[in-house]
Amino acid sequence: MVLRMKPKTIKIYSENNDFQHVETLRRRREKRLRHREFFVEGVRPINQALKHNWRINAFFYTREKRLSDWAENILRHSPAQTHFELPLPLMEKLSNKAEPSELIAVVAMPEDDLARIAIKDDLLVVVYDRAASPGNLGTIIRSCDALRADGLIMTGHSVDLYDPETISATTGSLFALPIVRLPSHKELLPWLDVVRERIRRVQVVGSSEKADRAIDEHDFRGPTVLVVGNETWGMSAAYQQLCDAVVRIPIYGSASSLNVACATSIMLYEIDRQRRV
Repeated sequence: MVLRMKPKTIKIYSENNDFQHVETLRRRREKRLRHREFFVEGVRPINQALKHNWRINAFFYTREKRLSDWAENILRHSPAQTHFELPLPLMEKLSNKAEPSELIAVVAMPEDDLARIAIKDDLLVVVYDRAASPGNLGTIIRSCDALRADGLIMTGHSVDLYDPETISATTGSLFALPIVRLPSHKELLPWLDVVRERIRRVQVVGSSEKADRAIDEHDFRGPTVLVVGNETWGMSAAYQQLCDAVVRIPIYGSASSLNVACATSIMLYEIDRQRRV
């Protein structure tokens, strides 16, 4: 039997080093990357982080307002190492919301290890190259979670996965889906070789509004890696060469293209539809 240590409670009365550390985690990407931890607030994201066993390093809260049963229960059974108790004005300053959250969590980042994505016969993985918008990235993560993708791989210079805006847009799905960040497509190639060795066949399918084949004309019932390009420039030449096929979503009216998050959601739905038939 493993005994869980009770968290250490530290009271903060001013904008000291502990306060400044978490406040900077909220604002600065380089701080998050250096310490490999990030800022989370909100009921659903915290619930999802706990449900999926992400490591919680600390909770921040105030006792100057009555905490709900939800918050009290989390603190009572907290897996965090440290609890920080703040005055209400500091909690309000720390929060990223108009109405401050009851709890703010500092959560450890998992390793960017492709082994986190399970390789199986009906594999479905989305590769998102050079993501530029936290909102689009968050929506794609949410759609991957909702439509049974096994993981998301981010490549190239992208918006920060652990930015509070991205986390908010995922509505908690960030914690349910394996997401791995890679410098470029080159680091993806050895993993694709491993996948092919284990399940013999896997198709890499790209998306482009200029493709000849409509998405519903392509067979997605086999293991698939779906490549989604940058919002402005689409797929890179390297990914176009890597793809076994490229498909498009037929659109009508005066629209020239679809938002990348909308397009990805439509493609994931079509893949799921084919696999349910």
